[in-house]
Amino acid sequence: MKQITRINHVGLRVRDLDASRAFYEKLGFEFIIGPVGPEPVAVMEHPCGININFILNASANSSGPNILMDVPEKHAGFTHVALEVDDMDAVVANLAELGMKITETVELSDGRMFCFIRDPDLNVIEFHKPA
Repeated sequence: MKQITRINHVGLRVRDLDASRAFYEKLGFEFIIGPVGPEPVAVMEHPCGININFILNASANSSGPNILMDVPEKHAGFTHVALEVDDMDAVVANLAELGMKITETVELSDGRMFCFIRDPDLNVIEFHKPA
């Protein structure tokens, strides 16, 4: 469809709004509103325009592995969100300062670089630096 212009938001089901909000605030996201609506939902936005909707209906006992990433059987679904960055060294340093564990780093021969972290609900966040 030619009418699609960009991703409007990413929806993440979370167990604890306070924990998720604190985590994403460390990454520069700002709290906008919530909880609102029948689900309910809370919204955060980064100054660059990336918007995250937290769907606040995850089971309290859903603290097991991320079934899209951490179990041998490969389930269909979104596995991660990739945030493009312009300085991977600065990102790695910032994550260290924040005490956030990098779970994997990749550097390709063409100059592309990636690193991955997990949020409080084990959702995967990729920081992606193009070549």
